[in-house]
Amino acid sequence: MLRRVQCLLRLHSNGRQALASRLRCYSTDEGNPKQNQNSNPNPRAQKPGTKNLPAVRNPFAAAQDRTKDTYLTMVDIFQERDVHRRNHVEFIYAALKNMADFGVERDLEVYKALINVMPKGKFIPTNLFQAEFMHYPKQQQCIIDLLEQMEDFGVMPDHEMEAMLLNVFGRQGHPLRKYWRMMYWMPKFKNLSPWPLPDPVPDDTLEMAKLALERMCTVDLRSKITVFETSELKDAIDQTWIVSGMSPEQEKLLREHSRQKALYIEGPFHIWLRNRRINYFTLRADPDPQFLSQLDERQLDEDDVSHIEVPFFGRAPPRRHNQVGKLRSVHQQDDGTILAICATGTSTKDSLLSWIRLLEANGNRSIGEVPVLFRFTSEVPAKAQEIEGGASVPATSDNRSSSQYEQQSSKRE
Repeated sequence: MLRRVQCLLRLHSNGRQALASRLRCYSTDEGNPKQNQNSNPNPRAQKPGTKNLPAVRNPFAAAQDRTKDTYLTMVDIFQERDVHRRNHVEFIYAALKNMADFGVERDLEVYKALINVMPKGKFIPTNLFQAEFMHYPKQQQCIIDLLEQMEDFGVMPDHEMEAMLLNVFGRQGHPLRKYWRMMYWMPKFKNLSPWPLPDPVPDDTLEMAKLALERMCTVDLRSKITVFETSELKDAIDQTWIVSGMSPEQEKLLREHSRQKALYIEGPFHIWLRNRRINYFTLRADPDPQFLSQLDERQLDEDDVSHIEVPFFGRAPPRRHNQVGKLRSVHQQDDGTILAICATGTSTKDSLLSWIRLLEANGNRSIGEVPVLFRFTSEVPAKAQEIEGGASVPATSDNRSSSQYEQQSSKRE
């Protein structure tokens, strides 16, 4: 009997102590509003029933010296600040977002430094269910997004990155599978283009214009790229360079062009070389319906591979219907004839007028007897707007008459 009474008293005393401790906690948290306000300076941001999460500050947005060394220094500071590396996912996303500001979006070393931020060994799945159901999905998706950004910028990983992903997520991790797919496809497409570009591409706009016109002029292997300076002309207004592309076939078409039909300078059109945009113009003539109607409809298309006849097993070789008769040049299209293309340093009407005069002075005398009109498909900068990279600056067109060249050509005559 005495033993039962002692047990009841002990339980009663424990219950009183627990109740007193709960009351003390309640009084310190909610009974003293001043102390609660000091602990949380923003009571609206804290909802009832939620935990006090530490605020994540973006150190990249407040950096003044935005270089690669500064970027890597901030990554090293984050690694040495905390052993557990809390908020590492948020830090990696903030680092990916601010890569372009530091100019390291195409640097493989920086991406490997961000992968090294992840803790090692903790996210490795230990069984089949964890591997297939994406063990630690937030962390795995973060590194997958990092690899996606690498793929978008054309950064090909190396074997060291494979070892880093293997130490973080294991062989069954989804980021390692993404890495294997990238290593299969990216080397196939890296050197697949028939117009290879230097890596990185040059910053000089003149060199970029040469590369752009060389790429477009590969349609005719006899095309010649010529660089003119407007300073060669006496009364040129714009002092700039002009890159012109023209083939002997186009010179022949220009000589045979009717003097009563006008030529048109059209543009600017755009061609992209990686992240650089180049403006170019074309010298075009209207299509010749009489010539197009005389073409034999039975001519074989050299680029058509749908009906290939192989002259094997006793079969006669296919008869070529376009061996005799008039042939269409590659420059003669259904919508017009392309006679020349060019890119100028200012993309103005004055520079294009100088281009026509330079063509006339360099072996194309017939162009001075033909009226040349400007036909712009979009607005052109008025003055001193150089060919820039990825910048999309709204252009403005000047108000000079499109028949300016006609007036000057009539004065020369």
